Amino acid sequence: MKTFVLDTNILLLDPLSIYNFGPDDVHVPLICIEELDRFKKDQNENGRNARYFSRVIDELRSKGSLADGVKLDNGSTLIINNTSGENLINKNLVADKSDNIILSMAIALKEKGKDVTLVTKDINLRLKADVFKVRADDYGQRKSESEDEYSGHMEGYISLEEIEQFNKNGFLAIPNGKLDSQELFPNQYLTIKDPTEQKQVYARYSKERGGIVTLNAGIKEGVWGIYPKNLEQRFALDALLEDSIKLVTLTGKAGTGKTLIAIAAALEKTISHGDYIRLLVSRPVQPMGKDLGFLPGTIEEKMNPWMLPIFDALDFLFGKHKSRETGPAAWGTLKEKGLLQVEPLTYIRGRSIPAQYFIIDEAQNLSPHEVKTIVTRVAEGSKVVLAGDCDQIDNPYLDSINNGLSYVVDRLKDQDCVAHITLTCGERSQLSEVASKLL
Repeated sequence: MKTFVLDTNILLLDPLSIYNFGPDDVHVPLICIEELDRFKKDQNENGRNARYFSRVIDELRSKGSLADGVKLDNGSTLIINNTSGENLINKNLVADKSDNIILSMAIALKEKGKDVTLVTKDINLRLKADVFKVRADDYGQRKSESEDEYSGHMEGYISLEEIEQFNKNGFLAIPNGKLDSQELFPNQYLTIKDPTEQKQVYARYSKERGGIVTLNAGIKEGVWGIYPKNLEQRFALDALLEDSIKLVTLTGKAGTGKTLIAIAAALEKTISHGDYIRLLVSRPVQPMGKDLGFLPGTIEEKMNPWMLPIFDALDFLFGKHKSRETGPAAWGTLKEKGLLQVEPLTYIRGRSIPAQYFIIDEAQNLSPHEVKTIVTRVAEGSKVVLAGDCDQIDNPYLDSINNGLSYVVDRLKDQDCVAHITLTCGERSQLSEVASKLL
């Protein structure tokens, strides 16, 4: 039987984290409840999670004494612990500091013979725990360390005859959904070679049809004036143009073309083909570094600084597209006609978004709860694209593992209507690629 001690930041990140530790004892120090009380009036994600956790705990009170321990549905036991081991911590540490109170409680439980693990997002608290020989983990790391990140692409081998059959029919059945004994995920992209590696084909696995299918032929003709510069972009464009795929996640470092190709595909499907009534683009309002503070004006005027990367992509695409109008004048007309809409994510709760192509840029700055709120807004006939770089996170409460974008990729990779591609090749410029690798 293990004993987990949760820090306040875990409850602010995931108010249901108490259910994620299996048939073990989960201790929440009483000081954490005191700290959550300071957040509950905030109108941000921390405030919502603090209030949510308080409601969850209040409901559990009906099952018994939280001080003695309440059995949860997953078999674990939740205990609100008020014990302390202040005499066990170094006198050089401030005894009444919240982190040290939590640490002292973990030390006291260990002294009683418990197999204690302190779970916290605070690196310094993990370092102090190590000094006192208390095991400390980062929430979410334990589950992810043993799993390879899903890239959405793999290589495999089939016979030369099967490659010729695929080229002829545009389809090849894959028995049991496995290639080279590896199970395929729905809409996974494949580079397939014959055993001699003389021929190869590119394909997408369709779980619905039970085999591999060819990529969208329209990619070769260009999408809104741009062409894929590498294989990963080709796969991404196929997913972005495929109507049966309702959610596309694109991850990759800066300069790999995530935003540009997503908007290009959206313009192609919305403006050129008329498959959607509107292109809706948004991104989290999360500053990098020091915030400038309050921005005056209307909602559109407030959003303009945040949406400049989107405007840059639109300027570039309309300059590439074969039309009389280029630049802001052209896509400004689309906004006036209601074909293009740029708006904040702040007011998305409660909305229903039908028949629209919805792009969320910089999605790595969203929490799992925020991503769930966004994706569940998508109504019939809509498509949503989440793009971002999980190594460039500006939200101080998120990291490369627990952010909303990584969460979606991991949880939905086996769904028929979802596709994911990780882009690794930088195409913005030589300088951008060098900086991305070496800085």
